[in-house]
Parts: sequence; C-alpha cells; structure tokens
Amino acid sequence: MSFQTKKVVKKIISWAGLFFFGLAAYMLYHQLSKYSLSDIKEALFSIPHHNLMLAMLAALGGYVALSSYDFLALCYIKRKIATWKWVFAGFIGFSVSNNAGHAIVSGGTIRYRLYTRWRFRGTEIVRMVTFSGFTYLVACFFLIIVGYLLTPSHAFGAGSVSKMTTQVVTAVSLIGLIGYFALSLFYKKPLFIKDVEFDMPSWKMAVAQVFLGSADIIMDSIVLYLVLVPFVPLDFTTFMGVFIIAKVLGVFSQVPGGLGVFEGLFMYIIPGEHNDLTLFGALIAYRILYYLVPLLISGIALLSYEWYLAWRRRRMLNNIRK
Repeated sequence: MSFQTKKVVKKIISWAGLFFFGLAAYMLYHQLSKYSLSDIKEALFSIPHHNLMLAMLAALGGYVALSSYDFLALCYIKRKIATWKWVFAGFIGFSVSNNAGHAIVSGGTIRYRLYTRWRFRGTEIVRMVTFSGFTYLVACFFLIIVGYLLTPSHAFGAGSVSKMTTQVVTAVSLIGLIGYFALSLFYKKPLFIKDVEFDMPSWKMAVAQVFLGSADIIMDSIVLYLVLVPFVPLDFTTFMGVFIIAKVLGVFSQVPGGLGVFEGLFMYIIPGEHNDLTLFGALIAYRILYYLVPLLISGIALLSYEWYLAWRRRRMLNNIRK
C-alpha cells in the first residue's frame, strides 16, 4: 500500500468516528421518537426525585467504569497519557457505541480519531480496542453465569429447547471464562494477527477486566432498578438476574442499544403482574439517563474539542506567517 493510499485510509477511518457519532444520535432519536414529549415528561416526573438523583449518580458511575476500560487498555500496551485524555476518549467512545451498536467499529473509530492526535500508532489503537472488546466479553461470561443463577426459572421458558439453549450458553460462558484465565496463567507466547502483536494479559489483569466489566453492567442495572422499583416491587437479586440476561442478549443481538430485544426480554422475564405502560415508562427514563444524557454531553465535549483544535491550528498558522 502506497504512502498516499495509507494517508487516505487513515483520513477515512478518522472521519468515520464522526459518522458513527451522527449515527448514534440518529438511532437514539429513532428509539425515542415514537414517544411524545408528554409521555417522556410523565415517565421522568413520575419517578421520585430521590430515586432520580441516585439513578443519575449510578449512570455517572457506570461511565466512569466504562472509561476505565481505556485506562486498563493503556496499561496493557504499556503507554501513559494524561488522565483527562483516556477519560475523554472512553466516555465519548462508549456513549457512541452504546447507541450505535457494533462497539468495536463505532467506538473504535472514535478512539482512532482521538488517539492518533495524541501520537498513538494505528497498531497500538488496534491492540487497545481489541483488549477492551475482550474485557467486555469476559465480563459477559462471568455475568451470564451469575445471571443464570439469579434469574427465576420461569424466565428460561416452558419448553425444554429454551432451557437447554440457556444452559448451553451458560456452559459456554463458564468454559470461556475458565479458558481465558488458564491462558492468562500458562500461555506466555505472543500472538500475531496481520502483523499486530498481542500478548496474553497476566492473570491479575484478567481479574481487573472481569471486575471493571462487571462494575459497568452492575452500575447500569442500578440505574434501571432505581427508576423501576417505585412502581414494580422487586428484590434486587431477582432484578439483577433478569437485567443481566436481557442486557447481554440485547448487546449480542447487535441491535443499536439493544432496542426492542432488551425491552422485550425484560418485560417477558420480569416476575409477577405489572402494568406494561408503567414498565415502559421506567424503560424510557432509563434510556434517557443512560443513553441520551451521556450522548448529549459527549456531543458537546467532542464538538468543543474539535473547535479548540481547529482554533489552535489557525493560531499556529497565523504565528508562522508573521
């Protein structure tokens, strides 16, 4: 590949980050557009203020955990940057991928745009994004096992096929988690994929991956629990099992934000009688707090940063001309 071609490819990947940000905004708009403003206001204002404030704090905690994926990935590739940079990249990357889906592509292009400006090589960014993907995967393995143990038996369906499918998924998760830790303990040779070198993380880093990935999903679940529990009496243990199964399957469906998959599964497996409108109201509030608000904040932050870089570039050019 010639130098000019490489330059064009890098430009395309870099600008793709902004494309996926726009796609995330559109997908979130599409998700919420079927509700009227009065429906959204009612969903939010019907929640006790105390629960709403705690849910906002939980959402903040969830995105702190998500941003820490980038910190752990930086440790993996043995690079250090200012704290605000990895928090900034992690927050924007995940606020986009949570809404646009296909996290490795959508969040990866955002990271490519930012980290290349901070003098990271393309191979380093690929290693970071891949490592973060495995962080989420092993956390999902762990949480699927936990979810299977916590979820009420009726959630797995009345038929033997659905129960067997759930058991197979849980067994695969258990094998995957054990296998990952075994490799982290005993496999020390580097792995090369298209000239990019990947080292197996140490077992301590593998534990950190499970911890951070789990912390993100747990904080995510607390957001929904706080807006739901005033209307649907539900103990947190049962709720966690229901949430984990619905969330993980929603993510693996690759539907942006798990739209429809998450809601449908959640409404099906939640125990007891409930008002569907009430439950949907809580789910609307959850999507606003965990999806819309972070995307709006990251949009303002990204546009401000892009404006600042353009302003600094113009200033440098003016100084050179003088």
